[in-house]
Amino acid sequence: MNGSNIGGGTLSDSPGDRFPHQPVLYHQVLEALAPVSSGVYLDGTLGAGGHAMGILQASAPRGRLLGLDLDLEALAMARQRLFAFRGRTILQQASYHLAAQIVSSLGWAHLDGILLDLGVSSMQIDQAGRGFSFQEDGPLDMRFDQSESITAAELINILSQEALTKILRDYGEERFATRIARAIIKARPIHTTLALATLIKTAVPGYEKNLHPATRTFQALRIATNRELENLAQALPSLVSILAPGGRIAVISFHSLEDRIVKQFFKVESSDCICPPEQLVCTCGHVATIKVLTRKPIRPDAQEVAGNPRARSARLRVAEKLKKA
Repeated sequence: MNGSNIGGGTLSDSPGDRFPHQPVLYHQVLEALAPVSSGVYLDGTLGAGGHAMGILQASAPRGRLLGLDLDLEALAMARQRLFAFRGRTILQQASYHLAAQIVSSLGWAHLDGILLDLGVSSMQIDQAGRGFSFQEDGPLDMRFDQSESITAAELINILSQEALTKILRDYGEERFATRIARAIIKARPIHTTLALATLIKTAVPGYEKNLHPATRTFQALRIATNRELENLAQALPSLVSILAPGGRIAVISFHSLEDRIVKQFFKVESSDCICPPEQLVCTCGHVATIKVLTRKPIRPDAQEVAGNPRARSARLRVAEKLKKA
């Protein structure tokens, strides 16, 4: 069916080369969600619309999609990319943790598939002015939604050493968190990515091979600036609640903190009892709502990693809403 027109939009085997963002685990996501023409879908982290385009192609000619993203630049790119599907798409600037409210406001009874592709996108990393990368100099911004008031620069220039240490340790799993936080306090104010990266490089001893010393600090500051883990933990129960019986939720994470939240949530919600193991009689009354379809997370193959090195840490977990739930 490559190149054939099926109800709006051209079906292809890949998301296209005109757009800079390469969707991670593209074919695996489509296989997991198994879109159908009668389906209603959510891409809660729309980005440039690569995954969304695949979902819309696979659900032609009547499938509908709600696309959410906090980044206005990403939404503009997605609108261009998904123009051929405009009659079947609704795109909004919003966080996926508000998806249940938005779906209700649209009058949709349920969703047949949900995708979350967590973290920062390649196109955001590649823009020095967004402040996500230490490869080029730029302002320490790191906001997905640039209308938000708190930037990464404000965090590191205002917070106490104790608070900074906690952010670096909890969100970056940084073993030199205290040392880095102390160096930041002494050097403040810090306003640019290279200034911070250079400071970290001089503040810590020999580091891991093939890992820049600033990697974990930048991850931690990005997560804190955008409240990523809090939003994910808050969103998962509400997202499952609006899945139709038999509907699927697919979540791509890029580091252990996100993956741990998804894994634990799937484990709990796929169990009929969550009482302590030593308790002989169930008193919790918990009833499973989902079936986990991925015993282990799906990882990109060598070919994908070779073509897109940033995909190497991606992990896809998938669950299906139980019909009795």
